[in-house]
Formats: sequence, structure tokens, C-alpha cells
Amino acid sequence: MSLLDRVRDLLRRNSEPQLTTDEPGLSVVAEAFDAAEADSAVLARSHLWDEGKPAVLRHHLTLPAGRVAEAERVLAQDGWELRTVSESDGVATLHALRVQRLDALHCAQERSRMAGLAARLGGDALGWDALQRPGAG
Repeated sequence: MSLLDRVRDLLRRNSEPQLTTDEPGLSVVAEAFDAAEADSAVLARSHLWDEGKPAVLRHHLTLPAGRVAEAERVLAQDGWELRTVSESDGVATLHALRVQRLDALHCAQERSRMAGLAARLGGDALGWDALQRPGAG
């Protein structure tokens, strides 16, 4: 990225309202629920994802309900929010969310991290999706 591109990116970021994980009306722009598919392929096939704009990266996890607080503490250290979607028979379905700019490397790193955390805590990382404001892409 050239210096001019970096300046333009910085100016664009400063002129856009901040994105939050709770923003209403976000749309899924990419999703990866097949562990065999590379994150780069997921992003490459998305016609909705705007790589120049921030996104909410949302990982879908299942954990034993008794381990959710531990996962929340670990993830909060890096700015992740952990939200319970549902709970049944002692198993919690969760979303780990964070606003960030997406790229294949960081998606792959975070997918691996979530899989490792879920496995250590007796759960599973099902996949991820990314959400952006409508009109992105």
C-alpha cells in the first residue's frame, strides 16, 4: 500500500461513523463454516464484502455452559465480546464478536484461535461470518 493509499484510508476511516457490534441493520457479507475451505477463498468469493471498511467478525461456538465465563475472560483480553445465543442441556451456543478490518490472514488466525480455545474448553468452533453495513461491496 502506497503512502497516498494509506493517507486516503486514514481519512476515510476518520470520516466514517464507528461501527459497533450492536449496530442495527448489519448484513452478512462472508461466511466460513467449512473447515476445509481457506479463509482467502471465502473472502475472494464474496461479492458483498468491502475490504476497505470495518466489519464485525462473528465466530460461532459451542461450549459447556460451565466454561463460558472462562472463555469470556480469555477473549476479552483481545477485545472480543462473548454472547450467549442459546443454552440447552448444559451446552451454550455462543457468538464471539469483534469489529475489525478483514483479511484472509487475520480471519485464519482467529479461526484457529477460536478452534483451539473451544477444544481446550470442551466445545467446538463451528465457523465464522462477517457483517458490514448495507451497501458495502
